[in-house]
Amino acid sequence: MSTREQVLEDLLVEEDIANNNEIVLYNDDVNTFDHVIETLMRVCEHTPHQAEQCSLIVHYNGKCTVKTGILNELVPQCTQLLEAGLSAEIV
Repeated sequence: MSTREQVLEDLLVEEDIANNNEIVLYNDDVNTFDHVIETLMRVCEHTPHQAEQCSLIVHYNGKCTVKTGILNELVPQCTQLLEAGLSAEIV
């Protein structure tokens, strides 16, 4: 393998690791489905269908990964979810 190929492979591995972060949304007994759906659409740029599916998964399973990506991009989104009264964390 050439040096250039090795550098490209290393960059791909680093990118894969960097994108390995997730925002997990947890169920609670406080927020309505409508609030969760609207918040996911606004903060995570979900389609109405995606947001509804995530809200149902959270309701029935207790949690759901609602966004994956680079940590620097997820932190402000997770903060907005928390400020909206949702229970979420980055894992």
